[in-house]
Amino acid sequence: MEVFLAQPRGFCAGVVRAIDIVERALEKYGPPVYVRHEIVHNKYVVESLKKKGAIFVEDLSEVPPGSVTVFSAHGVARSVEEEAEARELPVLNATCPLVSKVHNQGKRYIAKGRTLILIGHAGHPEVDGTMGQVPGPVFLVQSVEDVAELALPAGTPVAYITQTTLSVDDTKDIITALQAKFTDIQGPDIRDICYATQNRQSAVRELSKLVDIILVVGAANSSNSNRLREIGTEVGVASYLIADGSELNPDWLKDAKAVGITAGASAPEVLVDDVIEALRRIGPVTVSVLPGREENIEFRLPAELTAG
Repeated sequence: MEVFLAQPRGFCAGVVRAIDIVERALEKYGPPVYVRHEIVHNKYVVESLKKKGAIFVEDLSEVPPGSVTVFSAHGVARSVEEEAEARELPVLNATCPLVSKVHNQGKRYIAKGRTLILIGHAGHPEVDGTMGQVPGPVFLVQSVEDVAELALPAGTPVAYITQTTLSVDDTKDIITALQAKFTDIQGPDIRDICYATQNRQSAVRELSKLVDIILVVGAANSSNSNRLREIGTEVGVASYLIADGSELNPDWLKDAKAVGITAGASAPEVLVDDVIEALRRIGPVTVSVLPGREENIEFRLPAELTAG
């Protein structure tokens, strides 16, 4: 069986930074370190950090007074920041810099007097954080149909921002619908879309041309991992989202000569290796990595963790 690995796949710079922040905090301050929400959407990552002394909570009320607290890569609402300040919790902010950039764009548009529209998935922690960072009403749209239902006059000065785990391809139809509906509209440059999301989706499209089946390594609650599986399905290749090798169903492989593997931005490479090992238990495997975009982006850690 031929196995092709998408390139790039797996961890992006924002995820690497977030995990590094938790690990360095544990080294510097000692356990426990409290993390609000899963640092990234991957059970393996969360469980391995728990073993090192991280404690994950959904609400700051669960954090004891004075305990080192980390905000997850998805970002948090201003109200969460204010609660941490009121309780004088020492906070390390692991919000992805690209998510912070979206927050700042939204604030700028509101400051200019524009009505803000957010393209994203309701209930996703990044969306909740973004809507809670912007000082004013935010209209959330998830589809072209949602745009049609926006009860705003066509001449309203509007601006849009997007959830970072959506690519240019994911948002283009919604943006086109917004531009058709409103006469005075602004939005971020297309280059501001998360590079990692776009690169991984483009790599899956290339992968789909060569394989009979695509395995996406990632968590069920990972937005970008689910989207990779959807793209494979949309282009006509049977695609499955699996957490690791234990979830591989041999029945999927019955007529497959070539298998493609990719991984969501919060899935570590060790889980890709685990899936390859599961394939080897079924039969002989040759593995090759497709040519693809090299990612050399690194985000700086908070000053508290790099000083001294």
